[in-house]
Amino acid sequence: METPIADFVRRYADSGMVRAHMPGHKGKPFLGCEALDITEIQGADSLYEADGMILYSESHAGELFGSGRTVYSTEGSSQCIRAMLYLALTCGNGSRTVVAARNVHRSFVYAAALLDFEIVWLWPECSTSLCGCPVSAETLERTLATLPAPPAAVYLTSPDYLGSVADISALAEVCRKYGTLLAVDNAHGAYLRFLEPSCHPLDLGADLCCDSAHKTLPALTGGAYLHISRAAPVSLRENAKTAMAMFGSTSPSYLTLASLDLCNRYLADGYRERLREMCGHLNEARKTLAAAGWQIEPSDPLRLTVKAPSGMTGGALADRLRENGVECEYADPDFLVLMLTPENSAADIERLLHAFGTNDAVYVPQPPLPLARGEQVCSVREAMFAPRETIPAAQSLGRVCGAPTVGCPPAIPVVVSGERIGPEALELFRRYGVEQVEVLR
Repeated sequence: METPIADFVRRYADSGMVRAHMPGHKGKPFLGCEALDITEIQGADSLYEADGMILYSESHAGELFGSGRTVYSTEGSSQCIRAMLYLALTCGNGSRTVVAARNVHRSFVYAAALLDFEIVWLWPECSTSLCGCPVSAETLERTLATLPAPPAAVYLTSPDYLGSVADISALAEVCRKYGTLLAVDNAHGAYLRFLEPSCHPLDLGADLCCDSAHKTLPALTGGAYLHISRAAPVSLRENAKTAMAMFGSTSPSYLTLASLDLCNRYLADGYRERLREMCGHLNEARKTLAAAGWQIEPSDPLRLTVKAPSGMTGGALADRLRENGVECEYADPDFLVLMLTPENSAADIERLLHAFGTNDAVYVPQPPLPLARGEQVCSVREAMFAPRETIPAAQSLGRVCGAPTVGCPPAIPVVVSGERIGPEALELFRRYGVEQVEVLR
C-alpha cells in the first residue's frame, strides 16, 4: 500500500532545501527526528482542507477500516470525541441531548461544556470499578423510552479501561429503533477491525467511532482516527473535516501524520496473522497466570486485566512488576492492566509471567462501589465557566463540582461539573486517591 505522506517528508528531508519556514529547529537533529518534522509547505497538503496526499492516505485508512469516511487526528481521540459530538448535534435529528454511559473520558465532559448539550446518564446496575459501566440493550431501551424525543446520540466507551466490551450490535439495534445515532469511544480498540471476525464498532452497527491508533497500533502518540459508517447520514461525512478543525490545532504534527500513513501499510501487510498469533500467546499467558493463582478478568484480546488479591492493591502489584522490569498501563486499588501488541515479543511475555510469579493470597468477593448520582445543580457549561476554587476532597460534601479532577489514566470523573458532591462521591474520592477537587465558589 502506498504511503504518500511518509514518502513526501522523507523526500523533503533529503532535498537539501533551505528551510526558510517553520518549525524553528530547521531540521537539525536536537532529538533526531527533526528532519522529518515539517509544516504545510508547498505539496504537503493541509490536514483540515485535505485534497492531496493527506486525503489520499486517509482514503487508504478508510478502505482498511471499511468506513464511509475516515479522517486523521494528531491530537488523539480527545479531538475526535469532540468532533463526534459536534457532528451528532449539528447533523442529526436536531436534539440537544446525549445519552451516555457514565464511564466517559473527561474529554466528553469538556465537549459538553463547549457544545452546551444536556446529558442523560446511563448508570450500571452494579459497579465494581470507576472504569466500568456495563449497559444492556434492555437498560438502554428503558432509558430511551422515557425521553420525550430521541436524543442526538447514544454515547458509549468500549472497550473500557479494564477491557470490558459492550454488546455494540444489540445496542445499535436499539438506537436504530429509536432514531438516534450511536457514537462509540473505541480509543482502546483500533485493532478490533482486524480480528476474525471483526469486532470493531463500525462493523457492529456504530454510526460514529473514534480509534486511538497510538494505543494499540504502531503509530506515534496522538495519532487517531475519526470513522463514519457507510450507513450513517451523508452529512456526517461531508462535515467531518469542519468538525475536526473546530477542535484541532492549525499546526498538526507531520511526524504523527506520517506514522498514521505508514500504519496503513503495516495493517495491509500481514497484520491479521501477526495479531492472531499474539492473541494466541496472550490466551496462553492468561492460562499460566490463572494456574499460578491470579484472577484474570474478562477483557478485549490484547489486554491482561488482573484482579488484586486480598491484602494487595493493583498499585502494589504494579510496583512488583516494575521491580522486575515490566511497566504496566494502569493500576488502581483493585486492578492491574497490561496492554500488549504484536510488537511485543515472546520474551516480553515470558518476562511478564516471571515478574508475576505465583500468588498464594486469597480472593474475596468485592462489594459493589457506590454510585455517585449527584444532584445536577447547573449545566456542565455553566459550572466549567463559573468562578471556582480548589479545596480538599474530604471537605467537599455538599459543594458543586466545578471541573473534573481525576488524573489520566483513567481520566474518568467521579463527579461531573455541575453536580452536587454527595457522600458516595467522597467514598470514591478516598478509594481512588483524589485529594483535591475544584468546586464552585
